[in-house]
Amino acid sequence: MTDVISAEAAPQPQGALRRLLQCKLALIGLALIVVVTAGAIFAPWIAPFAPEDQMFDGLTLEGAPMPPGDKFWLGTDLLGRDLFSRILFGARTSLVIGVVANGLALLIGTLIGVTAGYFRGWIGAVLMRFTDLMMAFPALLLAICLAAIFTPSLWIVAMVIALVNWVQTARVVYTETSALAEREFVAAERTLGAGTARILFRHILPHLVPMIIVWGTLGISTTVLLEATLSYLGVGVQPPTPSWGNIIFENQTYFQAAPWLVFIPGAAILALALAFNLVGDALRDVLDPTQRGRD
Repeated sequence: MTDVISAEAAPQPQGALRRLLQCKLALIGLALIVVVTAGAIFAPWIAPFAPEDQMFDGLTLEGAPMPPGDKFWLGTDLLGRDLFSRILFGARTSLVIGVVANGLALLIGTLIGVTAGYFRGWIGAVLMRFTDLMMAFPALLLAICLAAIFTPSLWIVAMVIALVNWVQTARVVYTETSALAEREFVAAERTLGAGTARILFRHILPHLVPMIIVWGTLGISTTVLLEATLSYLGVGVQPPTPSWGNIIFENQTYFQAAPWLVFIPGAAILALALAFNLVGDALRDVLDPTQRGRD
């Protein structure tokens, strides 16, 4: 009986993909994500040069970067490296950190939010006050401090970003879990003697999945921007590993003489963040029952 009630209360996934594909902005976002992901995966075969290769003809006679042309499609950087190749390999860095860091942040935030929302009492109070403390601390400043303590690398940067990005997820999951814990089907399960694990995994977590998917999609854009910011400030992924943020950091001195070295990786960061935001907003409208039927 309670399983039926729980199933009726849970969001129904039927037709979600169809409604998502009917949203033009979501299709644009999906197309951008597919293009960037394909470029990152097939970078070794697409890139005309290795990202660390410094070509003799990659600089002008005056030692300045080459502008975009037939050989170097997006020009070269201050060391004579092909910018197009570095952008492709830099996409790998952004996507790996975006997926890994955001996945860890979702896991941490969900565990803390569900634990605090279900058990409440002193356990919930301690966990939520800790979450409030983390939310009050500037995320970028905390990320810079953590990155300065640890030796920056791809996986360290992902861990640092996860440690500062879980708080929003924890707060939202806590609020939703607290409301679900008071629902009739949960009270009925407790009356029938169901254990905590059954209630959490059979009745509460399925209701949270759509919200977690939306927050996961939206969080990738935030993660990509934070990684680019850390790399630009010199405490993120370190050269010679290409990252869109450290490409801007390395070439910012040539902003006036070679503006493509800043604008092109900046446009890539903006496009990827916008793509995930478009898809995340569309998923929220599709998976949230209160949004259906609204234009």
